[in-house]
Amino acid sequence: MLRTIVIVGGGFSGTVLASFLLRRPPGGLTRIVLVERGPRVGRGVAYASRAYPFILNVPAGRMSANPAEPLEFLRYAQRRRPGCTAAEFLPRAWYGEYLEESLRAAQMEAPSRVRLEIVRAGVTAVRRIDRSAPLQVRLDDGEELLADDVVLATGNPPPAHLPATRPIAAHGAYVHDPWAGPLEFRGGERLLLIGTGLTAVDVVLAADAAQYRPSVVHCISRRGFIPPRQTAFRPDAFRGDGESVLLGAAPTLRRIVRAVRLLAEEAERAGGDWREAITFVRNMAPTLWQRLPEAERRRFLRHVRVYWDVHRHRLPESTLQRIGEHRRSGWLQVQAGRIERIEPGAGGLAVHWRPRRSAETHELLVDRVVNCTGPDYNLQRSGDPLLRGLLRDGLATADPLGLGLRTGPQGAMFDAEGWPGPHLYYLGPMLRADHWETTAALELRDRAWGLASHLAGHG
Repeated sequence: MLRTIVIVGGGFSGTVLASFLLRRPPGGLTRIVLVERGPRVGRGVAYASRAYPFILNVPAGRMSANPAEPLEFLRYAQRRRPGCTAAEFLPRAWYGEYLEESLRAAQMEAPSRVRLEIVRAGVTAVRRIDRSAPLQVRLDDGEELLADDVVLATGNPPPAHLPATRPIAAHGAYVHDPWAGPLEFRGGERLLLIGTGLTAVDVVLAADAAQYRPSVVHCISRRGFIPPRQTAFRPDAFRGDGESVLLGAAPTLRRIVRAVRLLAEEAERAGGDWREAITFVRNMAPTLWQRLPEAERRRFLRHVRVYWDVHRHRLPESTLQRIGEHRRSGWLQVQAGRIERIEPGAGGLAVHWRPRRSAETHELLVDRVVNCTGPDYNLQRSGDPLLRGLLRDGLATADPLGLGLRTGPQGAMFDAEGWPGPHLYYLGPMLRADHWETTAALELRDRAWGLASHLAGHG
């Protein structure tokens, strides 16, 4: 009998999962259907071809999408440009092309009993007729697919709708999602970016290189943190009792924070880098997160999350150097504070904001505002018809902390009764609800490997 596996989303997660299933397929006749609404697979938002050549935030030597070949991406890059080194930060578009090539290679090497179909469409609904019957997958062109297994690999959701931007939500000078279309700039405009993280840095770099360059770029976030510098640290530096220290610190957030500080100090005393400690903790994050009671998780989100994120998500030295130059010249102005409201005015958009630890409200006049706050994982606010339908029909459960989807072993989606429903899985950054660290390519790669092995019956 023919088994059909439908993968919804052809970005990083969906493409890598399809590649793994082709290379290590189930035993019988298998049809893998990869559904992607965009023109190319392997791209998604992160690795799409754009006017500005954004670079990866991780060196080429640590970006292989194949756990069996740790330097696969590096070798691909060296074929494109001989002389590339493992320590280089290469263009993101190259990585998207590498994922496409990897999928094509897996397709050519797959046994004849397995075939891959790529369907250009969006998915509007997934329905379960019966727990023992195939799932129905409805496409936006009206077609329906029957699937024995369905994997949602839909990637990052758009940013949240901010209360301060409600008066300008429909205004032509407000950009809710900078990745929803091509980034375009107007010469001499005054630009405000809400946020100072990785998305804001991308927009700053694109604005600087644009044909029509803004006259000034303002960035405002609660604390005004710019991500720190990435370095050539040793990712496997911590061995031995570091794990015992952290596990002994759980399940109290205060003790975990203290243990992380001690590990960072230990790394630097040994002539290493505090980033080694962060990477060590990141690898243990799923275990630590699952041991934390909900009250402690809430404390983390309220008090520690912003500090973890800014140290966890870092920038190549060349990128941070350019950001520093722009700040020193005054073209880029970064502020810590809270935006209270934004209103249309005669000379542009009037931004009313209050600096951090100040009771005084300031007004800033800009020509355009871009929401750079990053993905919103709170499904109660989602406008995605697929996710809303799954929640409504009881096939999915939203995390109470607003971090994504509740999942069980291998990403099986929890249903409304609190059980992992059969044959319906999720793979992507919203696994953070149960594992916290699931946003980096290698973290998602390893999740995809485990799910592919499970679907193929290899363990």
